[in-house]
Amino acid sequence: MAQYDYDLFVIGGGSGGVRAARLAGAMGKRVGLAEEYRMGGTCVIRGCVPKKLFVYASQYSEHIEDAPGYGWSVGEASFDWPSLIAAKDKEIARLEGLYRKGLESNGVTVHESRAKLVSRHEVLLEATGKTVTADQILVAVGGRPNLHDALPGHEHCITSNGAFHLEELPKAVIIEGGGYIAVEFANIFHGLGVDTTLVYRGQKILGGFDEDLRDHLQQTMIDKGIRVICHQVLDRVDKRSDGRLHGHLSGGDVLVADQVMLAIGRVPNTDNLGLHHAGVETDARGSIVVDDFSRTTADNIWAVGDVTNRMQLTPVAIHEAMCFLETAFKENPTRPDYDTIPTAVFSQPEIGTVGLTEEQAAEKYAELEVYRASFRPMHNILPGRDEKMLMKLIVDAESRIVVGAHVIGPGAGEMAQLLGISLKARCTKDVFDATMAVHPTAAEELVTMYTPSYRVKNGERLG
Repeated sequence: MAQYDYDLFVIGGGSGGVRAARLAGAMGKRVGLAEEYRMGGTCVIRGCVPKKLFVYASQYSEHIEDAPGYGWSVGEASFDWPSLIAAKDKEIARLEGLYRKGLESNGVTVHESRAKLVSRHEVLLEATGKTVTADQILVAVGGRPNLHDALPGHEHCITSNGAFHLEELPKAVIIEGGGYIAVEFANIFHGLGVDTTLVYRGQKILGGFDEDLRDHLQQTMIDKGIRVICHQVLDRVDKRSDGRLHGHLSGGDVLVADQVMLAIGRVPNTDNLGLHHAGVETDARGSIVVDDFSRTTADNIWAVGDVTNRMQLTPVAIHEAMCFLETAFKENPTRPDYDTIPTAVFSQPEIGTVGLTEEQAAEKYAELEVYRASFRPMHNILPGRDEKMLMKLIVDAESRIVVGAHVIGPGAGEMAQLLGISLKARCTKDVFDATMAVHPTAAEELVTMYTPSYRVKNGERLG
């Protein structure tokens, strides 16, 4: 390997790329990493982290509304958008510094440059024009929001990237999309006092999630005052002389807003990456094709994270990076494990889910027991808030193993992490029943639902 400049060269400074580079450096490998923007990638810079900070900010409107129920008199409240942006930027800068420090302290050479493949072992650093060589190359360049170039007026729209850098908070916003990014931002903007409309081509939001969660969240959003328009899309967006926007819907209506946000999926960052020079194949979407071990069609080039379009979650990219290290440098071929991955949607109320939906489980198992509870969490009682919480356990009737757990309500994301352990361990419903409840909590409902709400046999609901 001495004939190469590096044992490993990583293209991309997101969660997967940084983890692989840092730990390979800690192993004593000669590691280089190229990143053209900032360390941290989508999650830290323009995704999960700033989004969660915005979610916290948007929740305070309801906290203030609920305060009198607990004896607090808050007085007149106001919100300052520039203050939130400044605080968010400060935290992102801090986290980016930690990512960079972690690389440098483990001997990784960081190149602040866009990089592309020249051959199977050569990488061009565009900022300097220098070409470096590496024995093994890891591509971890992630993805970006779909700009919907086919939409007339798309140049007047923003994506989730732009939402984090708006100079002022819009008075009205239209969001196109029905996935978790669209749903989360609809709740964020609404919570900050913005007149919010969600436009989605499907029948209901959050395709792929359990139907009960989808129904519950969509109706709750509507009850809160978010306008949800399904079975329609934007046909075009026009900019008015006063700077506001007209969103023309496929059904004929025209909506007026200050911002139109497109949240209609993401595309891999494989354009002009030089993949063909190295014999790295992509699929019809432009995603890098990999085998079960994250190896591309070039045997010394690997890819992890969103650029491979497997499962677009930060912890998954990190897990794939760890498996890559085991396979490429530790003589321990390791497949990423995608079974029973817990996840959260930071809507309001938030969702925590792990395992199979009822629909998926009904296709896999002959008979199911479904345990379902809907109730007002204690936090909502004194303020008089009618919003309910929903919990659902799906059990294979034959083995009694809990194969799906779904929660919507306060703290659902935190519960999903712990439920993930139980489902990963293939705990039975009897284990749940034998677990002592923590009282008074909402989570105790997960271990006190002793009788099935209904059964599903051969795909048909009974009772």
